[in-house]
Amino acid sequence: MKVDELLKHLENIKTDEDERHEIAEYLAQTFVDKRMQHLFYVMMKDKTIYDDGEYRDLVKYNRVSPNNAYVYVENNNLSRYVSSSYFYPILGQGMPLVDGISLITAYLSKLGFENEYYRIAPATGLRYVVVVSKFPDGNRIAVDVADIDNVVFSTHLLTIIHGVLGTKHITYDEVKEIISQFISKKLFAGHTFIDAQDIIRGYYGNHNASLAKEVEAIRDAYNRIFQPYRIEYDLKTKQPIPSSKW
Repeated sequence: MKVDELLKHLENIKTDEDERHEIAEYLAQTFVDKRMQHLFYVMMKDKTIYDDGEYRDLVKYNRVSPNNAYVYVENNNLSRYVSSSYFYPILGQGMPLVDGISLITAYLSKLGFENEYYRIAPATGLRYVVVVSKFPDGNRIAVDVADIDNVVFSTHLLTIIHGVLGTKHITYDEVKEIISQFISKKLFAGHTFIDAQDIIRGYYGNHNASLAKEVEAIRDAYNRIFQPYRIEYDLKTKQPIPSSKW
C-alpha cells in the first residue's frame, strides 16, 4: 500500500475516543426528548434504540440479533441536582442494590444471560455502557460513556461472577449477590460505592473542606476505573456546553 493510500486509510479509522464522542453526542440529542422515560435502553449498531422491554421481546422472537446490540443505556431523570450523580454518575444514586447495576446487567447481558426481573437479556455485541443524567433544575443533560470490558477488567467483576454462578442459568438471588459483592468492593481509594457517594456529597453539598483529599483520591480512582467520556447539553437549546469542572 502506498503512503498516501495508507494515510487515507488511517484517516477513515475511528479512534475509540471518536466513537465514544459520536455515541455521547447522539444519545444526548436523543435523550433530550421528554418521551425517553424508561430507565434502561439498548442501542443497536445501526443506532436504533429500544427500551429494555422492547429489546427483550425482539430477542425472544428472533427479530433482532444479540450480536448487534452495542450500547447499554441507563437513563436517569433526576428531579434535583445531586453532586455525586452529577460529577460521578456511574457511581449511581446512593441506593444499595441499585448502584452499579447498569454495569452488572450490561455485562451479564453481554455474556448472554437472561433474567427478566433485573432486565438482563442476551446482548452479546455490547461494547459500551452509558449513563444519561438529566438535571432539569440546571437545564443540563450529561452523558457519560464507558467501555464495558475495560470496566470489568479494572473492577475484577468477572471474578465475582465466576464465584457466584454455578450454571448458565442465572437466578434473582445470584444477581442480587453479585450486585451486593460488587458495590461492597473498596474500589474508590479504599471506599465502597456508597461510602464514596457519602464523601462526595459531604464535600460538595455540605461544603466540608476537610474531605478534599479524599474526594481527589476518589476522583482519580473513578477516572482510572471507568475512563468515562463525557458530554453535556443544554436542555433548552439542545446545544453542547462545556462540561462542568470538579
